[in-house]
Amino acid sequence: MKSHSGLLVAAALSLASCVTPKEEIRTAEVVKPGQHPERPLFEWNGAETAGPISITISLAEQKAKIYRSSKEVGWTYVATGRSGYPSPRGSFSILEKQAVKSSNKYGSVVNSSGNIVKSNATAGVHAVPAGGRFVGAPMPYWMRLTSYGVGMHAGPIPNPGSPASHGCIRLPPEMAETLFSVVEVGTPVTIK
Repeated sequence: MKSHSGLLVAAALSLASCVTPKEEIRTAEVVKPGQHPERPLFEWNGAETAGPISITISLAEQKAKIYRSSKEVGWTYVATGRSGYPSPRGSFSILEKQAVKSSNKYGSVVNSSGNIVKSNATAGVHAVPAGGRFVGAPMPYWMRLTSYGVGMHAGPIPNPGSPASHGCIRLPPEMAETLFSVVEVGTPVTIK
């Protein structure tokens, strides 16, 4: 009996040493693509390849593939239109390019001191205080796709793989700048 109880005490001590004190318990770290080198937001290999560019955007995957002379030379996460603000589907071509542009529809309302009083505002819908103004959201590296204001541009990709925009196709800033430098007015873009 003594040897059996001695084994139980030894086992209990052994198990007690396996328990980690509460302050040492670590939770899993959530890492989004783009925040870790092994999970980038985009990849570009088009500098070495010549030929015309074309772009295919998948709304289901929230990714775009970039082709040069029909050869895939890059991909990127995108953020397309969220619920209530769908991005259009179909075949388009770039109608206009502007390196510096702001939205004339979505942005913020600021007061006379320049302080934001309403973020995520819509021009003509949200009131502007006396002396205040509407400030359009920045849309750098604008590449227009429709006559009614949908285009590709640099913007936040808050949850890669999920829609987040008011209908435009947001691109990571570095990839937007790269695409802006290689596309031309007339470059074909397919959204499916």
